[in-house]
Amino acid sequence: MRMLVTRPEPDAQASIDRLAALGIEAVAAPLLTRAALDFHLPDLSGFAALAVTSTNALRALEDKGVLADLLHLPVYAVGDRTAHEARALGFDEVFSAGGTFERLSTMLALAGIEGPVLYPAGKHLSGDLAQALVPHGIMVVTATVYDMVAESSFPDGTLAALESGELGAALVYSRRTAEIFCHLVGPRLSAAKRRDLVLFCLSENVAQPLVEQHFTRVHLADRPDEEAMMSLALAFAREQSGS
Repeated sequence: MRMLVTRPEPDAQASIDRLAALGIEAVAAPLLTRAALDFHLPDLSGFAALAVTSTNALRALEDKGVLADLLHLPVYAVGDRTAHEARALGFDEVFSAGGTFERLSTMLALAGIEGPVLYPAGKHLSGDLAQALVPHGIMVVTATVYDMVAESSFPDGTLAALESGELGAALVYSRRTAEIFCHLVGPRLSAAKRRDLVLFCLSENVAQPLVEQHFTRVHLADRPDEEAMMSLALAFAREQSGS
């Protein structure tokens, strides 16, 4: 049995490589694709910090060629993967909030930041960071720097592999991905397969659309990070193999 990874590239391949290291074969069918936007940032000299909720925001800044003007800022990242990407790109002072938007908001509120925070974000926001920090007197300037475009179709071969059980589990990392999966895949799977297909979800929020569409074997990661998703996948693979 193989597994399906639904996240965008290049993260999908990174997850496939992680699964391969655990002895699990996987294939990718990304349901979102990052699209570049022609964005313009405000004057960067007055910002006191950078808040980041996605590695895609950092990649968009790198593509735009503006990272050099931001490397002196402390970075407050939503989770460890985003924090790791920030360090790899040259940021020295990086803090990880542990994987959730709420924790990031709390970390920023308690950080004692003196000055505005720049928040490069995607077109589809899961939370309003500026609004969340208003009660704490922290000004957040949100800049839309990328878009994640939903796929309009799902590969027939991959769908057939899901229906036959050749692909017996799928990894889902975002609520929007879950919603797209429900839209593109749910109606084309038999009711029996919607009951049988195992879905590993990063959080309860991610899982909700799948549960509402009667996918019943939904498993939640202990923590909203890649390590926890890999642990779910490995435990299931061992259960299937009887080891």
